[in-house]
Amino acid sequence: MSARMKNPAMVLPGVMKAIGGIYEAMRASEVPQETLELIHLRASQINGCAACIDIGTRNLKKAGETDERLWALPAWREAPYYTEAERAALALTEAATRLADRPDAVPDQIWNDAADHYDEQELAAIILMIATTNFFNRINVTIREPAGTTWS
Repeated sequence: MSARMKNPAMVLPGVMKAIGGIYEAMRASEVPQETLELIHLRASQINGCAACIDIGTRNLKKAGETDERLWALPAWREAPYYTEAERAALALTEAATRLADRPDAVPDQIWNDAADHYDEQELAAIILMIATTNFFNRINVTIREPAGTTWS
């Protein structure tokens, strides 16, 4: 399988540099890196982005993530492997990724649960991770970016 075209984020000058700045700001927040990576992986699973699922899983494994947490991520609500804070972040991830699934896309309960665990700066990082992941998922799915792609 090959992509329909080179990744648009690599084609237009300055795009990756700008996105790199967003990632740098997210990673400078107090949100644990593994939480940000779980957010990335879960949104990518929902959107069926093979390239992002592949790189997200690889990044989590390199960071020492357990197989149980990786395998159970699609069923995180029923799995005992996640903290309450991670669950709140994953619920927000699913709601913000599946905007059209319900009239109140991100209900107060989901927002309030996340706000109970994260301050405004941390919520900002989480929301930006969700949005940036969805941004790349939409690009990659559209151009059919295959798993195992490296962007350099």
